[in-house]
Amino acid sequence: MTENLENKVIAVVGPTASGKTSYAIELAQKLGGEIVSADSRLVYKGFDIGTAKPTLEERSGIPHYMIDIVEPEVDYSVGLYADGAKKVIRDILSRGKVPIVVGGTGLYLNVLLMNYDLPGVEPDYELREKLRGADNLYEILSDLDIEAAKTIDKNDRKKLIRAIEVVKSTGLPLSQVRGKKSEEFEVEWFGLNFPRDILYSRINERVDLMVKNGLVEETEHLLKKHARINNLLYTIGYQEMIAYLDGLLTLEDAMDKLKQNTRRYAKRQLTWFRKNPAIKWNFYPEKLKK
Repeated sequence: MTENLENKVIAVVGPTASGKTSYAIELAQKLGGEIVSADSRLVYKGFDIGTAKPTLEERSGIPHYMIDIVEPEVDYSVGLYADGAKKVIRDILSRGKVPIVVGGTGLYLNVLLMNYDLPGVEPDYELREKLRGADNLYEILSDLDIEAAKTIDKNDRKKLIRAIEVVKSTGLPLSQVRGKKSEEFEVEWFGLNFPRDILYSRINERVDLMVKNGLVEETEHLLKKHARINNLLYTIGYQEMIAYLDGLLTLEDAMDKLKQNTRRYAKRQLTWFRKNPAIKWNFYPEKLKK
């Protein structure tokens, strides 16, 4: 990124616990950049420890956007995210700053930066009602579209139901339903990762730190404030602590379950990002701007 910066965007991606936040902040400090989050859970107010949301201290004075923008009751969609994030990016560019989009939610990144069209399929409320109580949504989607299933968290019921709805309505796999328009921004992609044993160790250490920093207490507070809403029940980090609070798991078992679920999520993230050949992995750009 050296010549015309009018339409340039940096994207920092990778699995959870790969160090994306600190990397992006370092780039922002070097460039005078500002950070746009691409994480489907950081949008929710109060989802702090359980989502590893960067604290104000960790943000080091760098402006961060698309964080803490809605209450957890809101059924926030990728379409709403893309609309909001594009406005933020345009504003950052208009002020001569460099937007740095950082996150691990692959669909958010694709729709925002690769201009993937969202399927124009009307909601099928009858089908949604039938699926709402199903405990095998991932298996249902796998039978319909195994490639789509690989890109969605097994516990993300909202996305699973929407994917099933789209595939059933169109009779086509998601990869064929999602079109692609010309890209609005010129994106430089950087990916962070570690060897699997090191990444898994970092994930385990993060979970231990979350609990030490008050994950159980945060979960209790969120339950008291918002009750058992879906965005709480089906978010990795909180669902395991809820099982502990309900007496279904010991704290040690809940932590082990959280570590396991996070490792599986990281694996799915990497599967998604490895499909993007533009990503430069574990590469620090020495000359981002002349």
